[in-house]
Amino acid sequence: MLEVVVYMKRTCPYSRQAMDLLNEKGCEFQKVDVAADEARHEEMMRRCGRQTVPQIFIAGRHVGGCDDLYDLEARGELDALLGREAQDSASP
Repeated sequence: MLEVVVYMKRTCPYSRQAMDLLNEKGCEFQKVDVAADEARHEEMMRRCGRQTVPQIFIAGRHVGGCDDLYDLEARGELDALLGREAQDSASP
């Protein structure tokens, strides 16, 4: 199964938006709340070099934050990255 990891904070609206989009896609993902866990926050920063949340990884690839995830969706690239056919494609 494709591994999707979202470094997030429960109080962050951008984290919520990113997770909402992944949920809409039917994507299972691991939530890593970095708010009260400095070690996990440092892990996130080592992996991507960024301090802000959310930070999203799909199959080990850093795709960025919430805006980056929505940009992938707008360009029609998110479904392919998640290993899915585009949801708006016509059925045979």
